[in-house]
Amino acid sequence: MSLQEKVMTEMKAAMRAKDSNKLEALRAVKSAILLAQTNAAGKDGLNEDEELKLLQKLVKQRKESAAIYKEQGREDLAQPELDQAAVIESFLPEQMSEEEIEKEVEAIIAKTGATGMQGMGKVMGIASKELAGKADGKTISMIVKKKLA
Repeated sequence: MSLQEKVMTEMKAAMRAKDSNKLEALRAVKSAILLAQTNAAGKDGLNEDEELKLLQKLVKQRKESAAIYKEQGREDLAQPELDQAAVIESFLPEQMSEEEIEKEVEAIIAKTGATGMQGMGKVMGIASKELAGKADGKTISMIVKKKLA
């Protein structure tokens, strides 16, 4: 079942349950999928990698918005953003813990032989590909910096 089909199924369930917050998040996902498909005219659908990146982007947007709302003292606006992020995250593969990411990064550093901050680009390139969808880029970057420093 493709991502678009999963989203449509979940949308129907959210409509029946009258869950407006979940429905709003699912509509955003559907809209982003349709937009990406029209931008990639000529291709039939999105591949799994593109779907993962799209979902991660939507989650990141929601979390950044929530952070801004919290800074401004607007919990009433921040909470729906976090709820929507949780709904969208349910379509992503299970995220790795920081310990698991550290182990993977250590293995990549050992494999590439990187030492010091000049090797960060090489390590980040490999880590981003290997951990795509399983870990947040910001977390990966933070751990790589810590290990190479």
